[in-house]
Amino acid sequence: MKKPMDMTPKLYTLCILADDTPGVLSQVSRLFSRKGYNIESIVTGETDKPHTARLTISIVGNELMISQLADQCRKLLPVQAVKILDENTSIRREFSLIKVHAADRNARDEVIQMANIFRAKIIDVSRETLTVAIFGDKEKTAALTKMLEDYGILEIAKTGTIAIERGRSTIYDDSKLKEEYTYGKNVL
Repeated sequence: MKKPMDMTPKLYTLCILADDTPGVLSQVSRLFSRKGYNIESIVTGETDKPHTARLTISIVGNELMISQLADQCRKLLPVQAVKILDENTSIRREFSLIKVHAADRNARDEVIQMANIFRAKIIDVSRETLTVAIFGDKEKTAALTKMLEDYGILEIAKTGTIAIERGRSTIYDDSKLKEEYTYGKNVL
């Protein structure tokens, strides 16, 4: 017997492998906007396979909605594979650069100590500012940001969330059959 779908909204991550061609990111993001869904985070980058990009999209929704979105993404010609990751079965990380006002030596020392506690790095120092780089989950980044607010945050630059499934399973396990993928390209 099939278990009922969870209809409570939570954070999901869709990992998508697609041809690394101009317009792929736009094509995928348009699908989300046409359906009326808000993307929380989107990151794209190269993979270990030549001419293949990996898109990592974080979205809040229920299981049915995410499943339907994944099915729609699989129908796009440049898409090779789609994997749904949830919070319990994936590792999620983001990267942040935080520029903090630190006018005197005491403030600089305190920010450096705080960065060390969070295992962050100081990557730029000037007379009045420090730039902190932190890599970790969203909660860790948010906690450091909150602590640094007391010193005066001048600027923050963040990546979106990147994610990968825990254990042996990979996104390649869900890739389209080679014949199905090639057939769609040859027909057009």
